[in-house]
Amino acid sequence: MYIDGVFSGGGIKGFALIGALQAIEEKGFLFRRLAGTSAGAIISAFIMAGYTSRDIFEMMNELELEHLLDERRTILPAALTKWLCLYWRLGLYKGEKLEKWVEAKLKARGIYTFADLPPHSLRIIASDLTNGKILVLPDDLPNYGISPKRFSVAKAVRMSCSLPYFFEPVKLKSRGETIVVVDGGVLSNFPIWLFDHEKRPKMRPVLGVKLSPKEEEQPKNEIKNAIDLFGALFETMKDAHDARHISRRHEKNIIFLPVKQVVLTEFQLSDETKLELIQLGKEETSKFFRRWCY
Repeated sequence: MYIDGVFSGGGIKGFALIGALQAIEEKGFLFRRLAGTSAGAIISAFIMAGYTSRDIFEMMNELELEHLLDERRTILPAALTKWLCLYWRLGLYKGEKLEKWVEAKLKARGIYTFADLPPHSLRIIASDLTNGKILVLPDDLPNYGISPKRFSVAKAVRMSCSLPYFFEPVKLKSRGETIVVVDGGVLSNFPIWLFDHEKRPKMRPVLGVKLSPKEEEQPKNEIKNAIDLFGALFETMKDAHDARHISRRHEKNIIFLPVKQVVLTEFQLSDETKLELIQLGKEETSKFFRRWCY
């Protein structure tokens, strides 16, 4: 049976999405259209390229996550270099290795640009900070004078994953102007609204996978210092927009994965923790299917 799907962002917590995908495959569901942000963008792109949950697990398992953290090399002391990168480059790591890794995996399946995918089958969310708006890729590219058919899917994924201050923003050239683009999670971490047409009947069921508990189960933010404040600000920005679209009507079609023990940028995950996340994703999704009526 064909369905449409939405995968949320969540950084390294995204290992749980692999487990969710395993359970979805075991139920016999196939995705016709997908939307994703950050980690969800990676999973969505790989699914549309024809990779299975087993393939994605093997790709992630063989990857040394820390190799994606590409610092700029200088002769300056490490601490000073990091502060300069934050000030001038706006991020600790370049993000180029992440893009090249995604690009190589997509290339192996013949996917280079959005022209290589069925029309409207994949949409990726990023945040246009220059104009202060959500950027839906590839849909919004013509507004920037860019052809969607020539735009790299791997570049779109990198844009969606460019966590502020962690990875450098992607600078998009548009009609002589430079557009600063960062992680889609800043403005929409769970873009289920892309399939929300109240006046039109749905073509097929829409299934969402969200890397967080239900709203009423969300822990309160404890703010005791400036670092706590920044964390609370980011979490609020990340979830506030999408929370308005997760009504009771949508909630019955969303798999909530309450990942608590992992930080977004924890790139030193042990193999044991990776497997725990995958198992959590699979178990929660299997529970969901026992009561899902589509």
